[in-house]
Amino acid sequence: MSKKLDSMNCCSHEAKETHSHSDQNGHDHEAQNESILKMFLPAIISFLLLVLGIYFDIYLSQSWFSGWARILWYSIAYLPVGFPVLKEALLSIKKGTIFSEFFLMSIATIGAFAIGEYPEGVAVMLFYSVGEIFQTLAVTRAKKNIKSLLDQRPDEVTLLDENNKVSKVKSETVQVGQIIQLKPGEKVGLDGILLSDFGSFNTAALTGESKPDTKKKEDVVLAGMINLTTVSLIKVTTVYSDSKLSKILEMVEEATSRKAPTELFIRKFAKVYTPIVVLLAVLICFLPVLFVPEYSFSQWLYRALIFLVISCPCALVISIPLGYFGGIGAASKNGILVKGSNFLDILAIIQNVVMDKTGTLTEGVFKVQDVVFKSELNKNEILKIVNALESQSTHPVATAIREFVGEVDRTIIFEEVEEIAGHGLRARTNNKEILVGNFKLLDKFSISYTIDPESIVYTTIAVAYDGLFVGYITIADSIKEDAFDAIKKLKDLGIQTTMLSGDKNTVVQFVAQKLNIKNAFGNLLPEDKVNKVKEILATKQTVAFVGDGVNDAPVVALSSAGIAMGGLGSDATIETADIVIQDDRPSKIPMAIAIGKQTKKIVWQNIILAFSVKAIVLVLGAGGLATMWEAVFADVGVALLAILNAVRIQKMKF
Repeated sequence: MSKKLDSMNCCSHEAKETHSHSDQNGHDHEAQNESILKMFLPAIISFLLLVLGIYFDIYLSQSWFSGWARILWYSIAYLPVGFPVLKEALLSIKKGTIFSEFFLMSIATIGAFAIGEYPEGVAVMLFYSVGEIFQTLAVTRAKKNIKSLLDQRPDEVTLLDENNKVSKVKSETVQVGQIIQLKPGEKVGLDGILLSDFGSFNTAALTGESKPDTKKKEDVVLAGMINLTTVSLIKVTTVYSDSKLSKILEMVEEATSRKAPTELFIRKFAKVYTPIVVLLAVLICFLPVLFVPEYSFSQWLYRALIFLVISCPCALVISIPLGYFGGIGAASKNGILVKGSNFLDILAIIQNVVMDKTGTLTEGVFKVQDVVFKSELNKNEILKIVNALESQSTHPVATAIREFVGEVDRTIIFEEVEEIAGHGLRARTNNKEILVGNFKLLDKFSISYTIDPESIVYTTIAVAYDGLFVGYITIADSIKEDAFDAIKKLKDLGIQTTMLSGDKNTVVQFVAQKLNIKNAFGNLLPEDKVNKVKEILATKQTVAFVGDGVNDAPVVALSSAGIAMGGLGSDATIETADIVIQDDRPSKIPMAIAIGKQTKKIVWQNIILAFSVKAIVLVLGAGGLATMWEAVFADVGVALLAILNAVRIQKMKF
């Protein structure tokens, strides 16, 4: 279809390629207006000549306006809109595609000329061409909306060299480790780490969220964010082509090539449908000679031509992809990246949403809640040792302990440091053994304790020193503020929710109770999560899995639709996922499903509208009760109505 649009409206590319840089806005607007005028100019010329010809025919009869002069006039009126279609029909035939839309319109309009219906022949081609222009503009706008929402990368950045001198350089020339300077109002050109003490950024281009995001020193900032406050310094961590925004753009470009089953079916249907329609038109023209006593060739040819015009599948072929374009655009506008129209269809029929806990429903930022040590021990000394040992690990728990205790005491020396997978850390200091981890670690080294670990709600870090149980530290992860709303909306949509986590079961059940989730399972390894999803899939139900960690990648790939939390999520999960939520907000999960459902609803409305109107007018046309004007409405009119319906989704609020 894109080839068709390009060939008939060569100037449409100018509109499609207009840039969004502020210093070019005026020029771009003028270029776009000029482009649209060029697109409509042939139709305007044809329309004026057609109206004048009809005026001569009906209201102001002219003696010279007859015979060859009249034929020539209407032929000249026909050529501006008819020539591109005739040319495309010939090119399609040369390439082996005989029964195209161009072929149908060419036969119908040339046939109208053959039986002397010159004004109708011009009118059919004129309205068809105008419909095609509107279709081109609608598709161009949908594509441009998606691109403008995401393509926020500045071409140049301000580079700060070793001598603190600034210079403007191309973004793609900046290397990892170099420092860029960002003034208030400027966009971040490359992913990096904030070197300034703090900064406030508008992240709407990436997340759809207009609320400013405050960053502190060493926080990650991404290409596309806008600096709102003071001058900021950023240390580049990824080159231009590898930035998260670049990957998002690649995903969006690929999204338009991944077709939904409905879209693929309509394309295949059109290839079979068009030859059948041509055969039926031939039968309508010639078969009545066997049954109709007063058979008139011109009368039945006219009916056959009406049949051809009505049956042109334009409304279906263009409005359905446009509906999916609109759905992808609406999702992008809200910070949800859908990697293909096929995934919008899947979202529309999701029955189960299975979610990871940490980083999906909770913040993924742990904080120490309580320290319960035996009273006879020096609590501060033990905490310093625990903090020093945990500093050897990159686990979020270590960060929580460091924030609670303070700076690591580097005078504490460890020997025989050992990290035991799934248990915790073991080391020796001052010739005494220190164990920091879960209670399974204490069991492994036969350390006795008198408490029941399952009675503690929060994540628990057990500590043993010199062969004796010291006590424990509780750590909790706060629930995201919109998590409860997300679960409620999913239930309102009739979707079953399940929470899976590798965290201890008491913590999982506590969070599940807070969020009103009935199905929740803890103490799970990655393979356990896979098995849980397989169990649901075995019941022939659709499953969307939402996760953020690298260990979620296998289960994301397995599910009917994999959803990744894109802000904090790992690259592996984001690349594996079918849908990416840019701002990590769980409320975007029901929103994505609602967009999928609305897109599918609009697509089917268009299919039913097109088939219903065409079927009615086809029957009327075959029976001689419909003229070319009804045929034009059944083709171009329905196509325009379908387009207007399809673009509606881009204006909706979810």
